[in-house]
Amino acid sequence: MLQNSYRLIAASADRFAGRTALRFIASPEGDEVAAWTYAELVGRITAFANGLHLLGVDRTSVVAFALPNLSETHVALWGAEAVGIALPLNPALGVATLAAILREAGASVLVTQASAITPSPSELEAVLSAVPSLSHLILVDSPASAVCAGTVAVHDFDALCTASDRDRLRFADARSSDDSSWFCTGGTTGLPKIARRSHANELANVAQIATAVTGLLGEGDAMLSGLPMFHVNAAMVSGLLPFAIGGEVVLATAMGFRTPGLLAGFWPLVDRFGITSFSAVPTLLSALAQIPKPEGAAASLRFAICGAAPLSAAQHAVAERALGVPVLEGYGLTEGTCATSLNPADDRRPGSIGRVLPGQRARPMILDDDGRWVRDAAVGEVGALAISGDNVFIGYRSVAHDRGIWIDHPDGRRWLNTGDLARIDADGYLWLTGRAKDLIIRGGHNIDPAVIEEALSGHPAVLLAAAVGRPDAHAGEVPVAFVQLRPDAMVDEAALLAFAEAAIDERAARPKGVRILPALPLTAVGKIFKPELRRLAAEEAN
Repeated sequence: MLQNSYRLIAASADRFAGRTALRFIASPEGDEVAAWTYAELVGRITAFANGLHLLGVDRTSVVAFALPNLSETHVALWGAEAVGIALPLNPALGVATLAAILREAGASVLVTQASAITPSPSELEAVLSAVPSLSHLILVDSPASAVCAGTVAVHDFDALCTASDRDRLRFADARSSDDSSWFCTGGTTGLPKIARRSHANELANVAQIATAVTGLLGEGDAMLSGLPMFHVNAAMVSGLLPFAIGGEVVLATAMGFRTPGLLAGFWPLVDRFGITSFSAVPTLLSALAQIPKPEGAAASLRFAICGAAPLSAAQHAVAERALGVPVLEGYGLTEGTCATSLNPADDRRPGSIGRVLPGQRARPMILDDDGRWVRDAAVGEVGALAISGDNVFIGYRSVAHDRGIWIDHPDGRRWLNTGDLARIDADGYLWLTGRAKDLIIRGGHNIDPAVIEEALSGHPAVLLAAAVGRPDAHAGEVPVAFVQLRPDAMVDEAALLAFAEAAIDERAARPKGVRILPALPLTAVGKIFKPELRRLAAEEAN
């Protein structure tokens, strides 16, 4: 029985050694840089894992990587999981945020490019000096001499792999219960919680997804991967899933769907590489709908998956007309490894997030004010969406973050409160009705409002600040902020917006507007009442 992600990929290499496993497209025009067979892929993963082992990495070591979507990124992810714990990070994070996450995780190794994180090697050096736990820096496509790392040993990625055994692992296999990966919740802004996932979680979720797409995705099918690999979808649905079934992962350039010109050349890419499917967010589907599909093009395409943010029934209809294939809307979260529900291709319900994947349970529950189970919600009744199954994560790195997330249910199963609100219909389809969390989802980017609030609170004129999502036809939501000024303070909204933009590292988290109110609405106990602010934001959107 397979017990870890490495053995899952190795098993496919045993069956499909000469078949293409991973293909990297360098440009929107389809310039191909690398195409690795399964034998080559598992050999490179093995060599990298053995190289990490020689550097002292063991089962409890955290190997972070901040890389764009390169072939080497897959080697870094699965090689790190084979020997230790992988921590994928957004290379676009600001220096201070990146250093803070690395410190929180206690990372001992960082894999990156000298130019991937910032335009200045000196800023990368600042990250290294700010993280005492780091012992090794591994550079991809950058000479080791590019960075002066002080006490941190600098290695060349290719040289490390070349010098290591690629035939077999030189250390004991990871157990299914061992931590495999730590993913940042949201993965784009601020200091997110770090979710711990096991090899058993990953293998279970891949098997669940594979069962749900039986007949749609199989051996030799090519899946286009354009979402960033610090996101669980790119790692699992557009990564480990096709590897598990003998499919092909096609990396759509280093920057994925964010690459200028990629969407304009989408249909020729699909034809050239025989793309069968891809994952998307609503904004991407909306953009693709503006690119005319040539008659007879994309005959290989069978379906698309959409998640990360709600897709309205109207958007769904437009997307399906434009693509000419079923769009399967689903739902998932980092804490559930990746996917929890998906619409079946032959019975889609536009606007819903589909049915629960085989091997999982998901149901709305009625909870009391302290988050305790009262009863399961009735059909059609809105409740807190809870999930249970072998895919549900271990917990957060910080035990304090685990408080309130587990539901004590009479059935004795381990239930996770997702923080979302939903109802289930008589046919078993789930429908999201809101988010108990305050996260703002902007085109698939999960934004913690605290990042914006803390930035604005740093202005000397601001007494209170609150950020919410404003409905947006293109992005689903965009962040906006409301502030209450200190008595006698004088500042205008434009100045506050400029202040916030300068203080926030991540572009997606920068608010689209700041509005000054005489006083922020408060609850009876003195908390800021965000439902009223969301109402005001929605009025502004109309």
